[in-house]
Amino acid sequence: MDIRPFKALRPVRDKVHLVATRPFYTYRTNVLKAKMQSNPYSFLHIINPDFDLHREEAEVLDLESRLNLVKEQYQRFIDEGILITDETPSIYIYRQSGDNQEYTGIIAATSACDYNEGRVKKHEATLTKREKLFTKYLDLVGYNAEPVLLCHKKIDGLDTLLDQSTSQRPDYEFTTTDKLKHELWVLPTNISEQISKYFKEIDACYIADGHHRSASSAALNQLRIEKNRSCDKDGYFLSFLIDESKLKVFEYNRIVRNIEDLSEEEFINSLTKNFEVKALNKKRKSNLEHEIIMMMNDNWYSLICKDHIIETDHPVKSLDAEILTNYVLTPILGIKDLKTDKNVEFISGTEKLDNLKKKMYKDGFDIAFILYPVSMDQVKKVADNNMIMPPKSTWVEPKMRSGLTIYSLNE
Repeated sequence: MDIRPFKALRPVRDKVHLVATRPFYTYRTNVLKAKMQSNPYSFLHIINPDFDLHREEAEVLDLESRLNLVKEQYQRFIDEGILITDETPSIYIYRQSGDNQEYTGIIAATSACDYNEGRVKKHEATLTKREKLFTKYLDLVGYNAEPVLLCHKKIDGLDTLLDQSTSQRPDYEFTTTDKLKHELWVLPTNISEQISKYFKEIDACYIADGHHRSASSAALNQLRIEKNRSCDKDGYFLSFLIDESKLKVFEYNRIVRNIEDLSEEEFINSLTKNFEVKALNKKRKSNLEHEIIMMMNDNWYSLICKDHIIETDHPVKSLDAEILTNYVLTPILGIKDLKTDKNVEFISGTEKLDNLKKKMYKDGFDIAFILYPVSMDQVKKVADNNMIMPPKSTWVEPKMRSGLTIYSLNE
């Protein structure tokens, strides 16, 4: 693997807690509005630049005009000294901790060539339209602000180096309102170079989160090569690399509505052909692979997959999310396309069951399906066989913040 140090554009120390943010699409509209009104330093002002426009003005903006606003806001943050560029290229250690979880890895620039030649392995399909949109966005604004989450096998010596480096005081240390602590260390040249050497010893890594970001970065690099605008034969993109044993994969649960013509008894009977159905005394999550927990009309059930529907040797068809789609969602509930059907939504396994239940009642959903989390080995098996996982199969932590370390695509 080819990773390298880079000169990050970063918030000044006294404003980092104000600048770094979750992506704007993760906020409810009223919360987003409140955050942007109360915090002039939030990176949200860059990625959501039409916030300050009158509604009529914002509605008539075409894509290129909006992207130019992004670029203008980005430059304004630089001109006002909110964002500054490091003098020397570095690799950065980032640690996120909270709620009895801790994630430590490195932020670096990863080769687009490794992506194009299959050494950065993927398990999700990208939407062509969205990929083209992201590519145009990157070409015009000229930076990566949210790293792609990549995982790798254990690297001998890397843990020791990270432990030694993080024993020093971090360059950034702040806590956000979601009760997560964020720490960042800027590594000296010799340590950065040593980490780059460690990664040359591994033959592949896996995308845990950020398939569209990595695909669009690789597409932009190819576009620039074709236009003779790239000084490298292969460009790089911003990434957060973490030992696969240190990230956390949660389940991605499904909730379904509009089943008025199907009674609970009829639905249970339709399941017994392919599942062993058992009523539960209380709500709970799935305890084992091939057990799906179902909630319907405040009643909770355990659905154990029968052997004949489990294709053990198939990387995708053996996954509970695929089994649920093939034997319940499509044939019984009529959900043909999980990406487009408005009668199904997805809830992260990080959400408590009570919150999932409230969501169902509030938005008129009828049934919830709670899945067992996919393992990292299962994700790798799908990627190694050049296959694609079902939509919304995994919720991976940590989730990165935008604007903490920014990679200039024109570096």
